[in-house]
Amino acid sequence: MSMIALTILFLLLAGCILTHSQLSLAYAGMGLELWFRNMIPSLLPFMILSGIMIRMNLTEKASMLLYPIINPIFKIRKNVCYAMLIGFLCGFPMGAKTVADLYSRQMITKREAEYLLAFCNNIGPVYFCSFVLPLLGRQLVFPYLFGMYGIPFLYGLVLRRTVYGDLPLPRRKQEASAGLVCCEAPSDTKVHRQSRSAGIAERLLAESDHAIQSSVQAILSLGGYMILYNLLNLIPHILLGHPLQLLSPLLEITGGLKLLGTALPLYSFLALSFGGFSCIAQTYSCIGDSDLSIGSYVLHKSVLTALNGIFYFCWFQISPVSFLL
Repeated sequence: MSMIALTILFLLLAGCILTHSQLSLAYAGMGLELWFRNMIPSLLPFMILSGIMIRMNLTEKASMLLYPIINPIFKIRKNVCYAMLIGFLCGFPMGAKTVADLYSRQMITKREAEYLLAFCNNIGPVYFCSFVLPLLGRQLVFPYLFGMYGIPFLYGLVLRRTVYGDLPLPRRKQEASAGLVCCEAPSDTKVHRQSRSAGIAERLLAESDHAIQSSVQAILSLGGYMILYNLLNLIPHILLGHPLQLLSPLLEITGGLKLLGTALPLYSFLALSFGGFSCIAQTYSCIGDSDLSIGSYVLHKSVLTALNGIFYFCWFQISPVSFLL
C-alpha cells in the first residue's frame, strides 16, 4: 500500500469517527471490551511469568518435563523447546514475544527464531476452546484442534527436516557437564550461601520489575491494535450500510468472529489459522526491534491457512455427514 493510499485511508477513518461518533464508539468499545475481558486475564500472567523465567535463565529447566518427548522428534535445543511449548500452550502473541525475548538475549540463534515463528504463533487453546468453539456452536472438538494445532505441529516437523535442517543440535551430556565446570574455588561457608541467596533474591526482584513493565507495555499495545483494527470496520459499514462480514475477521479476528457469528464456520476457521491483519501487526510489534522478517512470518501463516483448507476439504470428502459439526 502506497503512502498516499494509506494517508487517504486514515483520513477517511478519522472523518468516519467524527461524523459517526456513536458507531465508532461501538466498534472501539467492542475492541476494548474483548481486550479487557479476554486478552488481559488469559495473556498477561503468562507474559509476566515467561518474562521472569527468560531473564532468570530458567527456560531450560522449565522445558525439562517435556523435552525428553520433544527432542527425539524435533532435535532442538532446550530454549527452542521452551519457546515451542509457550507458543502452543499460551498462544498468540506469546509465541512471538517469547521468541523475540529469547533472541534478544542471545539464548536462541536467528535461524532458530525464524523457525519458531514459522509455526508456533497460533491462537491459544484456552481462547480457542472457551471462546471460539462455543461462539461458532461446534459440537465436535478434536477435528478443529487438529486443524488449529496438529497441522502447525506437523508443518514444524517438516520444516525441521527440510528448510531448517541446519539448526544447532542439542549438546551432548558430556559437553553440557564440561560447560558447568567453574574456575572459582568451591566455597560452602554460611556467609557465602547467605550472600548468594541475597543476590538471587535481589536479582529476582529486579528482573520481575522488568518483566512486568515489558509485559504491561506489550498487553497495552495489543489492546491498541484491537481497537484500531475493529475501528476499520467503520468504513465499509458507513459506505454499505452494514459491516462487511467477510472482511471483519481479517481485520481483527476476535471482533470479526463476533460479527460473523455462526454464518460461515469454515471461513471463520480459516481466518483463525491466518490470524488477521491485527495479529500480523501485533507480531510485528513483538519482533520489530530485531532483524526477524515479518514477511517470512506472513508467508508461513499463508501456507498454514492453505494446509488448513486442504484438511477441511479432505474431511468433507471422507465424512460429509460429520463435516463442520
